Amino acid sequence: MPSLTEAVAVSVPGALVGVTDWCTHPAHLDVPRVGGTKNPKLEPILALAPDLVIANEEENREPDLTALREAGVEVLVTEVRDVPQAFRELARVLQACGAGSRPRWLEEAEETWSSLPVPDARTTAVVPIWRRPWMVLGRDTFAGDVLARLGVDHLYADHPGRYPRVPLDELRAAAPDLVVLPDEPYRFTAEDGPEAFPGVPCALVSGRHLTWYGPSLAEAPGALAEALRAARR
Repeated sequence: MPSLTEAVAVSVPGALVGVTDWCTHPAHLDVPRVGGTKNPKLEPILALAPDLVIANEEENREPDLTALREAGVEVLVTEVRDVPQAFRELARVLQACGAGSRPRWLEEAEETWSSLPVPDARTTAVVPIWRRPWMVLGRDTFAGDVLARLGVDHLYADHPGRYPRVPLDELRAAAPDLVVLPDEPYRFTAEDGPEAFPGVPCALVSGRHLTWYGPSLAEAPGALAEALRAARR
């Protein structure tokens, strides 16, 4: 889980013995790679003899976690659906990894989010996370809560699915004020994404700032707010 990898790496140096292929932060992290979040390599994980495996209920598959438990490994599973829950789960993870106290970055990030000004106005948006097929943020997501706290209400927040597939013509017909295009999990760019929504402002945002819960939380409000302002200029 890349965001949790970053949180542990900067808070409890030396604790990590293995990470996923997608763990990009901190830079130059020099530990074995053990597959992806959806396809972990169980034998190499077990060979590392970890005291603990940290997982996430959304990103990791239950059969893999069950296999690790049956092999005798303790597995801590996080659940993060909003910003306050992210802070609670981060504290739980870091404590389980041996952090003696809450790291400074966590205190600063929590203070940053708790002191956000009330938005002057609300903006409606659709937030694609994939194309071919088009998928968007739906109900009960961390990224949706992040945007809501910055004054952006995504139009599928009440959808029965968390990441529903929605045809492009339906997304256009929803008539959002704004389209928010992150660079992960699908890498939307200025040349790949905005052309599908002619006449609608598109905000290209960092997926790390929108979807990760870790040290990036401290800078996320400022970075996202600037990207949103730039799209509306």
